[in-house]
Amino acid sequence: MTEAFVAFVRHEEKLLLMRRNKSDGDFPALWDGVWGVADTPEEVLARVAESTGLPVESLHYHSTGPERGIDMGRSLVDVMPILVVSSSDEVEVSGRYSEHQWIDPGELQKYNCIFSNIDMENAHSLFREMYGSVGSFLYIVKTAIGSEQRVADEMYARLHGSGSLTALQGDIMSILHPTGMRGYLFIESSALHHVEKLIGRSGGRDPAARRGLNQTPLKNAKTVLPGEAPLADILPYLEPKAVTAGIEVGCIVEIVTGAFKGEKARITSVAESKEEVSMELYEQLIPMTVNMRGDHVRVIERIE
Repeated sequence: MTEAFVAFVRHEEKLLLMRRNKSDGDFPALWDGVWGVADTPEEVLARVAESTGLPVESLHYHSTGPERGIDMGRSLVDVMPILVVSSSDEVEVSGRYSEHQWIDPGELQKYNCIFSNIDMENAHSLFREMYGSVGSFLYIVKTAIGSEQRVADEMYARLHGSGSLTALQGDIMSILHPTGMRGYLFIESSALHHVEKLIGRSGGRDPAARRGLNQTPLKNAKTVLPGEAPLADILPYLEPKAVTAGIEVGCIVEIVTGAFKGEKARITSVAESKEEVSMELYEQLIPMTVNMRGDHVRVIERIE
């Protein structure tokens, strides 16, 4: 393996950032993973344990990414990104580091990280790119409202068809269409440009940047929102919700299925454990009370 490395330490869904001392000779006061020099995975884990205070037995050498040539001013240094998974989050920094934070990888763009102070193209994003080569980010694709599932299906077809986009399979990890979100899809990928290529919009919305590129825009996939999305943005859409969620006593609902489809009713009680609601059909000649599942009605007027 390459001698120079930067280790990205993950604990569950969090990424460890270490801040270098202000007196550091290369990247003073900038955020880092764990920087070191090693010849074997065992030496990498030993270096991580030494810098973070994490027990070496709690660390797992997960994977590596491609080396990046970093212009350090005096020489060009090949640096290998390495992903290390920790079962513990009890960190005590030492050596060249002064503090630490466990962060959502989607918030990495908010931090001033190593390499951002060197004279290289896209230096401000080098650290994020290196993390993406061993981890992943969430990106949000804006779609036409009502076309979310069709766009997701077409993305899948492009990845698993017979065209050149099948080469993106290793860089597009998942495609998610939360049922409660209209007009957007979540894509898990190693980098933004892979998602743009998948939907045929490499170079963003600037026609000049796309000139000369042979790509077919994916219908109803408008653009990729700039930046990585924090995982916290998607978690609410992954949590199962009761079918009675959002239905309260006094709400006016419309029945959407069954013999009373189209009828309006007023909610009189909500049984969350049974996922049922009781309601009064007040537009009938003789008002009546019926019980139905919460997903058989649609709220059209809420109580103040």
